[in-house]
Amino acid sequence: MRRRKPEKIIRWRIIAAIAIPIFEFFGRYRMRGLDNIPKRGAFVFSPNHISNFDPLTVAYLVWRGGRVPRFLGKASLFKIPGFGWLLRFTGQIPVERGGGGSAAIAAATRLISDELAVIVYPEGTLTRDPDEWPMRGKVGAVRLALTHDIPLIPAAHWGVQQILPRYGGRLSLRRRNVEMLVGAPIDLTPWAGRTDAEALTEATRALMNEIARLLGELRGETPPAERWDPVAHGQSEYGKITPPTR
Repeated sequence: MRRRKPEKIIRWRIIAAIAIPIFEFFGRYRMRGLDNIPKRGAFVFSPNHISNFDPLTVAYLVWRGGRVPRFLGKASLFKIPGFGWLLRFTGQIPVERGGGGSAAIAAATRLISDELAVIVYPEGTLTRDPDEWPMRGKVGAVRLALTHDIPLIPAAHWGVQQILPRYGGRLSLRRRNVEMLVGAPIDLTPWAGRTDAEALTEATRALMNEIARLLGELRGETPPAERWDPVAHGQSEYGKITPPTR
């Protein structure tokens, strides 16, 4: 039997020791459902996406759950001097906008083969929903989970948009309350062994509905029955958002 290597090696512990106190300066973070994060083995972690600050929130959540965070992230972020080096140094995976690409899928597959966690935002970008609910998802997260027969873990967070609003605004120096909730693994049994378009679409819909349910629990609200579809509302996949109505 292959001996499992420890994830939290000295490199990660040094980064965490420096980054976490800075991160905690911006918010008070309440986490629930950490027991739903597998303590070992590969899994796909899929949260909602409402702010460019929330990858730090998700990384913090996964770290507190005992695992090392590794993202499929926008390739453009890897071109930022210094920050791009840090992303590569920590094993993050660049993804070209408009498609995962074979290189990204291969990198994610290597992480899964090493029994590591992969964080995939199923929306692919910040939500365009006018009230900041999860919008229609893309199939990448579900495809990885079904292809490799590993858990797909949904999660939601709320409050980070007060630290840094969607698409603009200044970073708030006032500490904000941020709620985070990790759900139980999505039951993928109805689509086991399938990666056809119909199965991927149905399973992704189930994933997004569960993320919306978790977010509704955090917000104390009932989420919309249907996920926001930017194309149906006359927007491109990466077009301008509609301002919140609240």
